[in-house]
Amino acid sequence: MNVQVLPITSADVSRVAHFLNAHLNSRLSVDLWARALTPPWKSSAPNHGFMLLAAGVVVGVYLAFYAERTVGGTRQRFCNLGGWCVLPQYRLLSVKLLRALLRQEGYHFTDLTPSGSVIAMNERLGFRHLDSELVAVPNLPFVPLPGRVVTSDPRRIEDLLAGDDLQLYLDHRDALAARHVVLADRSGVCHVVFRHDRPRNLPWFASVVHVGDPVVFRRMFRPFTGHLLVRYRIPATLLEPRVAGFRPRGAVRVPTDRRRMFRSDTLEPDRIDLLYSELVCVPF
Repeated sequence: MNVQVLPITSADVSRVAHFLNAHLNSRLSVDLWARALTPPWKSSAPNHGFMLLAAGVVVGVYLAFYAERTVGGTRQRFCNLGGWCVLPQYRLLSVKLLRALLRQEGYHFTDLTPSGSVIAMNERLGFRHLDSELVAVPNLPFVPLPGRVVTSDPRRIEDLLAGDDLQLYLDHRDALAARHVVLADRSGVCHVVFRHDRPRNLPWFASVVHVGDPVVFRRMFRPFTGHLLVRYRIPATLLEPRVAGFRPRGAVRVPTDRRRMFRSDTLEPDRIDLLYSELVCVPF
């Protein structure tokens, strides 16, 4: 078969978006897919992933989201592996897309949504597992005490955050799947990023993606979940204790096949988070 493996360039975003709308997730419009493929943060990304072309027609894609970040005082380059979709008649060529991504040198790779046989394939290719325990808590009404702030207002958020926390917020402010809450009291400020997950199109869960200050987050967890209920009408929160920094009292463990994986020659699991990834860019 005359099939090519090529990088997805900016000129290819539209046709890749049409392919993903038709074959991966039609709930996202072509326009939303196109916007999701292009992260809002600054990055010298070499591509948007790789695609399979058969006679010039897209028959498979493997998305990638790139970021340059400071870790331990040094700049590091990350590649997050995103959506992977190949038409059935070309599935035997799927691995060519993965190999093309992993051949790129100088990157730490993350795969935060692997499923099925992808997990075993990643393990063979040197990926390691992150602790992906998942718990759920109900969001109950709660009025913050005087002196405490819980806000989703963009102007208020920018006033409360500073330094690296502010830059992280600005990088993700326009990411399609990222929602932002800032918690503040007399002792500190915590920026929280969450997704609004909709299993079976039911708006039940907020999934916490990032916690800026675990101490403040733990202290203000009940006001935070109350805010999600009142402001966003979300009745429950899903969180990974590894991300949150603690396991909330009364949390119920959720059986899940969800896995988080990464491949790096130098970084340990505590240096890997969920930001600058498909999780904040694609509102699936």
